[in-house]
Amino acid sequence: MDYQNNNTESRKNKHLNFKERMIIQLRIKDGHSAYRIAKELGRPINTVLNEIRRGTTIQIKQGKHIEIYLADTGEAVYKKNRINCCSTFKRLKCSEFIKYTVDKIKNASWSPDACVGRAIANGSFERSQMVCTKTLYNYIDLGLLDVKNTDLPIKLRRNTKPARVKKHKKKLGSSISDRPVEINTRNEFGHWEIDTVIGEKSNNDNALLTIVERKTRYAMVVNIKC
Repeated sequence: MDYQNNNTESRKNKHLNFKERMIIQLRIKDGHSAYRIAKELGRPINTVLNEIRRGTTIQIKQGKHIEIYLADTGEAVYKKNRINCCSTFKRLKCSEFIKYTVDKIKNASWSPDACVGRAIANGSFERSQMVCTKTLYNYIDLGLLDVKNTDLPIKLRRNTKPARVKKHKKKLGSSISDRPVEINTRNEFGHWEIDTVIGEKSNNDNALLTIVERKTRYAMVVNIKC
């Protein structure tokens, strides 16, 4: 190893800590290059360069303005950027719109979608002060609002399950309503109908099935195995 403090552990996707910033400050004071510092810390060169740029401040020494990297400055800028990069939880940011929605749902029986639509139409709230309908339903499901699903009767009546078509649906043949009209006149021989009421089973598990010819009313009784 070239340096006693070389860190052999990988720290990818990890932010610099204050200890590493102090090392950068000391190594710059000793005249080390950014590349050499990056090798010692086991960091990409761009990470070190960005940190030096971020933590560099102007100080006055002997009446002259000089640029110097300070670990304290780098840490302060880092924490400030971290605070600004985190967006505020929208439930708190849109608290006035949430109060408006809860009031309309409980006292006027409005739906969340109606609350959003009416607020937009009337210009009661800016878009940045509102959440969408889907978010309102999510808040209700998570218990973040003083509203329950029982306060939304339409949602309870709505079937949220997707429609399914059975692939192996039992085929019972064509409907009797699809037969030709001339069969109803009973003028043509050869059309048979079956009594769909099966007779009482005998001891040998057989059943009697009645078949009738529509024109002559000739009937046959068939013994079938059940």
